[in-house]
Amino acid sequence: MTDTSSNIGTIKLQLAVFALVSASFTNIYLTQPILPVLQQEFGVSTIQVSFTVSIVIFGIVLSNLFFGYLSDKMPIHPILLIGGICVALAGLCAALTHDFRLLVTARLVQGLFIPALTTSLAAWLARTLPMERLSVVMGSYVSATVLGGLGGRLLGGWIHPPLHWRYAFFSAAALILVTTILALIALPRTSQHVNSTGSSTTSYRSLLFNKDLFLYYCCGAGAFLMFSPIFNYLPYRLAGAPFHFSTELITLIYLVYVLGIFLGPIAGRLSNTYGGGTTLIAGTVILGISQALLLISSIYSVILGLLGICAGFFTIHAVAVGLLNSRLSDGHGKANALYVLFYYGGGWLGITGAGFAFEYKGWTGVIFFVMCFLAVPLITGLKNRT
Repeated sequence: MTDTSSNIGTIKLQLAVFALVSASFTNIYLTQPILPVLQQEFGVSTIQVSFTVSIVIFGIVLSNLFFGYLSDKMPIHPILLIGGICVALAGLCAALTHDFRLLVTARLVQGLFIPALTTSLAAWLARTLPMERLSVVMGSYVSATVLGGLGGRLLGGWIHPPLHWRYAFFSAAALILVTTILALIALPRTSQHVNSTGSSTTSYRSLLFNKDLFLYYCCGAGAFLMFSPIFNYLPYRLAGAPFHFSTELITLIYLVYVLGIFLGPIAGRLSNTYGGGTTLIAGTVILGISQALLLISSIYSVILGLLGICAGFFTIHAVAVGLLNSRLSDGHGKANALYVLFYYGGGWLGITGAGFAFEYKGWTGVIFFVMCFLAVPLITGLKNRT
């Protein structure tokens, strides 16, 4: 294969991966900006309505390792096809139902099959691409997770006011179907190159019970546990006194999330320059100060605090993943699957736990709840400095 053909193939693969992963992550946070709207329409509690987000993450936790394993045993194309169809059909069900329990069930189904489009794809890339192409394509993968997370929030929040929140689900379902078809066309049926790290014999058990690696899994879980509740309960904070923001304006605030697209590479360079431990500690300090800023009843403090939350979270996340992979000599795919499992497990626990804190003490309860977990990345940072 000539260099030109190889470059064209890489670009085509990058675009397909970027589109499908973005569309997949769009579905996760679709209801987040409109939680107060859903709560009023279905007549449920704050904790119950938060399930429309947390149950998706819980579904991802349940099926993540399974689809990582399945992708080693089966061709990627049928896995993507089944995943795309199931996520889209569940989205259509969510759009059409007037039963809250069925809405939550449909969201759980989406969570269960999103790893068929993300985890299995990442495992397939790691197994089939040579390292020089893998690093390029995975860069698109990481950026797509950030853009998809932002896109879901914007889609849910901006389509609701002029139309209805149900149209956001129709749009997301169509997006999943289109990007799945594009991926099926773009991904080669066979690969001429195989990345040797994809055929690891290292077991999940040995990776799970490795004390050094376990700390990084917990670091990722703790970071997402602190990050996800902030953005999940933000609409309640901004819709109430003293702000009284509209759904459109609340959704606009989520644009701070785009900062994450640029912070991953920056955090990596800082980690190389100052060390992973020091960078983790700095990210934790920024995160803690930013959480405190969110207690001030000023929109300027809220925006500055959210920017700091993104800066601290994406720094911790990027450095933890980098440190994890730097400690591995084998089993990269399985170790990263475990990291994702802990990561989303932390997100689910964070949203659920903060829901009880919100009902007990409102926004202040959410902030103090997440601040309790600052010790996790801080301890990881300190241990990596010794």
